[in-house]
Amino acid sequence: MGLGERIATVGRRLGIEPPAVERSTLPLSFEQWLGFFQYSGNTYPYLQVQQTLAGGKTEDIPGDFPGFAAGGYEGNGVIFACMLARFSVFSEARFQFRQRRAGRPGDLFGTEALRPLEEPWPGGTTGDLLARAITDVDLAGTFFCRRTGSNLQRLRPDWVTIVIGGGGAGSLDAQVGGVMYEPGGPGSSEPAVLIPVEDLAIWAPTPDPLANYRGMSWLHPIVPEIQADHAATTHKLKFFENGATPNMVVRMDPSVTAEKFEKFVKAFQEKHEGLDHAYKTLFLAGGADAKVVGADLRQLDFKQTQGGGETRIAAAAGVPPVIVGLSEGLQAATYSNYAQARRRYADGTIRPLWRSFAGAMANIIDVPAGAELWYDDRDVPFLREDLKDVAEIHQMEASTIKVLIDAGFTPETVVAAVTSGDYGRLVHTGLYSVQLQPPMPELPPTTPELEAGRALAKLVTAMGRNGD
Repeated sequence: MGLGERIATVGRRLGIEPPAVERSTLPLSFEQWLGFFQYSGNTYPYLQVQQTLAGGKTEDIPGDFPGFAAGGYEGNGVIFACMLARFSVFSEARFQFRQRRAGRPGDLFGTEALRPLEEPWPGGTTGDLLARAITDVDLAGTFFCRRTGSNLQRLRPDWVTIVIGGGGAGSLDAQVGGVMYEPGGPGSSEPAVLIPVEDLAIWAPTPDPLANYRGMSWLHPIVPEIQADHAATTHKLKFFENGATPNMVVRMDPSVTAEKFEKFVKAFQEKHEGLDHAYKTLFLAGGADAKVVGADLRQLDFKQTQGGGETRIAAAAGVPPVIVGLSEGLQAATYSNYAQARRRYADGTIRPLWRSFAGAMANIIDVPAGAELWYDDRDVPFLREDLKDVAEIHQMEASTIKVLIDAGFTPETVVAAVTSGDYGRLVHTGLYSVQLQPPMPELPPTTPELEAGRALAKLVTAMGRNGD
């Protein structure tokens, strides 16, 4: 469905019947399409019909998913690299239940209730589910997932309309009642499917400020950067197509006739333009004078110009440039810098995404009482610390365990407290001596038998000393 048809469909939903139109131009290029999303004044010219209306009963997902998928994910190397870095790490996690003890996190454990996350669909894995989820969030801002029995179904986000109950989107008691899914997209011949909220998970890690329930793609704020990167790439391509030289102006003698001028231009283009004719010697005659205009890639400092835009794209994605492999990040790359960038990426981007995804999916997973759905990142290779750091951490934990046991706490609770970070689990023995031995029992009172035994012991000791 084209952009005009999409707008017409939305208009009909709002009771506005658009006039009949007939396309007389070619489909829009990606750069032209991006222009429709540029903010001007207080409105997006072609998106305002899809904004949430006060008191409305629906909340539409913006219809930019196909554009970002085709022009960004598939058509821009920097965006693809950033998205690849995000889902390559994000898709490595597993999910477990985590105990909650007095508001504090406890041990991780698994049950059969995690089966939908482990095998979301026939032949699917947790990694497949996470890769689909992060891709939808990156391009559309929201991931929709439906549970049917023990299987999960991913819903294409631009085919979903959020249905709001409780008075509409502008009401104080508004809440999500479910979603309307239109297979094939709005206007298709397939009947729409209404999915209740109890069978639905909506993951929107970056909230849309103009809506309450849908998310916003990180690509929206950097639309100008995408345009600039496309323009820079096109400029570089045109530079090589024109013979890897800057633009030239050829000035000729005023006495040259128009016929001779046209003939000269045609011959000049055939012999000196294009890659096949690059670096050839230029011969001019008849008073012609060639001058270079503009600047070449070196004079433009092209690497820095395009590299700055790439860095801003990576910043919007929450991925350090050195992780993506962008030029500006690699210029200052050392092992120490990479380790710091990895920690920032893990703690500032990936772990918050895992946490919010677990919270969203908990709506369709049977979570045991006294527990919560949580992620398990212990087997993610990207997040493993260096062996030296691991050894130092284990040494510090062993030292802490020894000190606590010497202080009189039971060994079992000490190990549990140190490994979980919850020192409220410590249980004291009531003993404070260094060796933690129980006190000696009191001696019984003196009796005739005890006195006789003591006398005999003294006699034996004395005989031993005299050699008897």
